[in-house]
Amino acid sequence: MTVHNLYLFDRNGICLHYSEWHRKKQAGISKEEEFKLMYGMLFSMRSFVGKMSPVDMKDGFLAFQTSKYKLHYYETPSGLKVVMNTDLGVGNIRDVLHQIYSNIYVEFVVKNPLCSLSEPIQSELFHAKLDGFIRGLPFFSARAG
Repeated sequence: MTVHNLYLFDRNGICLHYSEWHRKKQAGISKEEEFKLMYGMLFSMRSFVGKMSPVDMKDGFLAFQTSKYKLHYYETPSGLKVVMNTDLGVGNIRDVLHQIYSNIYVEFVVKNPLCSLSEPIQSELFHAKLDGFIRGLPFFSARAG
């Protein structure tokens, strides 16, 4: 099992952070275009899931998978979106995405007066803590890639 990449988007669709670990194929477009496509897809998927669900969905859109990867999604009440792409063997990681938000983003970005919440994250401490957390996950494989 492995982690491919992670995106953090604010409520306006600005990519605040992007990391990749075992991503084997690049999109073939600029990162800015990739971020716009990802956010647009998430926006559309959330809307689609909400409209098509036969029951009231308390949590809404949580994940989807293709034949090659699984996209995991977590949205906070403030509109921050945490998106992680993994291989298909990774199960529900909602709690992991919540930990990224509460233990890393809140602690090292929100509580840092030098960080702007509407601009890409520049904090080296945030980057180091996030990378260490991801590499410590039981489904992060150093051999993948």
